[in-house]
Formats: sequence, structure tokens, C-alpha cells
Amino acid sequence: MTAESVLDASVHDFTVGNQGPTGQLGQIMCLATIGAWHNENVQSVVAQDAADSTQRTAWNDMSRSMPAMEPVGSVVDLFCGVGGLSHGFRLEGFSIACGYDIDEDCRFPFEQNNCAPFVNCDVARIDAAEVAQRFDPRLPKILAGCAPCQPFSSYSRGRGKPQWSLLKDFARLAAAVEPDIVTMENVPQLVRFQGGEGFSKFVETLRECGYSVKHQIVQCTDFGIPQSRSRLVLIASKLGEPILPNATHGPSDCPTVRDVIGDLPALGAGHVDSDDPIHRTSIMSDLNLRRIRASRPGGTWRDWPQDLVAECHRKDAGRQYFAVYGRMEWDQPAPTITTQFHGFGNGRFGHPEQDRALSIREGALLQTFPRDFVFVPRGKSIRITALGRMIGNAVPVTLGRVIAHSIKAHLTGDSS
Repeated sequence: MTAESVLDASVHDFTVGNQGPTGQLGQIMCLATIGAWHNENVQSVVAQDAADSTQRTAWNDMSRSMPAMEPVGSVVDLFCGVGGLSHGFRLEGFSIACGYDIDEDCRFPFEQNNCAPFVNCDVARIDAAEVAQRFDPRLPKILAGCAPCQPFSSYSRGRGKPQWSLLKDFARLAAAVEPDIVTMENVPQLVRFQGGEGFSKFVETLRECGYSVKHQIVQCTDFGIPQSRSRLVLIASKLGEPILPNATHGPSDCPTVRDVIGDLPALGAGHVDSDDPIHRTSIMSDLNLRRIRASRPGGTWRDWPQDLVAECHRKDAGRQYFAVYGRMEWDQPAPTITTQFHGFGNGRFGHPEQDRALSIREGALLQTFPRDFVFVPRGKSIRITALGRMIGNAVPVTLGRVIAHSIKAHLTGDSS
């Protein structure tokens, strides 16, 4: 069977505007389906009762009932978080069947923006049969995910032996469910960590199950993502050789920090924008205020007067860690956005000219979340640390869309 035979050419028409979280149709869909989901109290992945089955059917039927918007494929997102990867797929015309994650805080943003149920559970405990039932049976099936990357990341060196269990569970589910497509996004270090043992076993498992597997390291700036961030992208297909993303931007046309956040209202440290509660910043100590005022865009703590330098950086062992306490540059991409981008001492996350670290809104925009992406219910208190963690852990939405576009081209034969 070819990729083209799985998907009829008539399903290609997709209108993003009407299906977005703030579009009229999107609002009706999300509110109706999410409300029904919670009213049924389907909270456990082991519950296989009639209510669960009925709810899944309702999600699929509602997606199929949308005129001129027949989805390209049905996506289950493992380790989904707030849904950055899923949202990229959604914007490319895929139907999101379900998201799984252990962080309950991610439920609201995932469901609200992706019109799909969120299941709060440990992926290690998911039964493959339950995952298989989530897919819309009329569509090509895509199993996607980004296993938590902290064990493999350079930010975690020296912090204990990484565990391969989550990657193994991803492989276990892929082998048992056998979707048409498997895709994974992760840190580049995964390919070579501990001799590449974990990644090699993951790829070997997919190939033994009949998948054609391709992977590459991509630079986010090559796709218009305003971060100096490299990521591992893997796409595996049972429908022929998959297509990997091709760069869409060069050094001269990638968005910069100025392009993305330059129009936001000025804020002080510990302040909140009156019109946008997500545009809020962390409080800074008097010492850190003095430090950021002594910092220049693109510089490091090495530029400071000696009395401002942290004690740890005065020692030989600490002098090599200069990628902290820095300001970003207006006309360059941002550094990699991490879970602690809201703290001045956690990286080069100082605002280019205002005396503070990035706001939560700025971090979200640099992660390419749309401005209408809803992170918290209206009126609910906002916890900077929790939101920073969710946004920093997310797959940039644009990267999700780039991956989805490649898969769509593979399924439809249309690479335009």
C-alpha cells in the first residue's frame, strides 16, 4: 500500500482560521467536547467503560462533521505537555485524538487549544490497546511524542544516570499499536548519549516492526523559529520512505528577538501587564538588579565589576559557566528557551534593554505559541514557575508544524 492510497486527495482542504482555539467553530467544538469529556469523568486510562467509548466516538464524529476540513490524519501525542507538538499538527490539518502526560497542570491548555482529551497518567502504565482505540479508524494513524529530554540534555550532565525507560515505553507502544507513522522530537544528545545505545535500540525496534526510519538534527532558525536551538527529528513510516523537513529560512530572514517580542509593553521586574496577565515577570533581588544593569546585550557576567560576580564564578571550576546572567540581543535569535527562562540567573534570559528577565508571554512567543493560545482558565491565579516549566518543556509550535507538514507531504504526495 502506498502513502497516497491511504488518503484521498479530497481531504487536503483545511482552513486554519475557523478551527483555531479562538475561531467561532473552534470555540464551539472545544467547549462542547471538553465539557462532555469532563462530565463523563473519564480520568483513567484503564477505564474501558461505555462512557469512555462513547466520548471517543463523539470526538471523532465532531471532527469528521466539519465541512471542507476532513483531517489529514489522526494523532495521539505521548508526553504531550501543553500541546506544542499537537498544536503544530492541528494547524497543518490533522485531528488530535488524544494527549497523554503525567503533568495534570497541562490538561487545560492541551484540551482548550487542541480540542482533544488529555489523559493524566504515566506513559509507562499505558496499555497499548487503549492507545489504539483512541485513533480515528478512518484516518492514517500518527503516534507522536517527545520523551522528556532532561536525562539526555547537556543541561543535565553530572546530575545522575539517565533512565531509558520512557524511550523504551515509546518503542513498546509503537511496536504494539503499529500506527502508520511514528514521529519523535528530542535533544540531539540522545543520538550519542552513552554511545547512542538507547536511541539505536529505539530505531532498531521500529525497523524490526517494518518501518522505514529517517532522522536528522535540525536547527530551529532554519525554519523561522527565533531560537538558537537544535533538535533531533525522527519520522518512521510503514507507507514508504518518509520525508524529512527542508529548511525554509536562511540567516538573513529568520525572526529575531526584536521581531517577536519588541512590540510588547515595557515591564519592570515582578510586574504584570494590565491587559495581558501572562505578560508578567519574576521578582529580582537588589543584587540581581545591579547585575543586570551592569550587563550588556550578548555579554556575560565577565563584563561585571568584580564585586557583582557570584562567588562560584570566581573559582576555577565556575569560570567556564558563562552562559548565565546574560542579556539577549535584539537583532539575534534567542538562546534555547528552557523551563527557567523567567529567571535572570538561569541562562541568557535577560531582556535586551529592560532590567528584568523574560516574561512568561515573551517565553511563549519565542517558543512560537500563537498569541491566542490559552494557558490558564480566565480568572485563575497564574504561577510563574509552573507556566515557565510547561512552556519551556514544550515542542515549539512551529517545529511541530514543520514536522506535521513533512508527514502530510508523505501521506498526500503534495510537498507544496
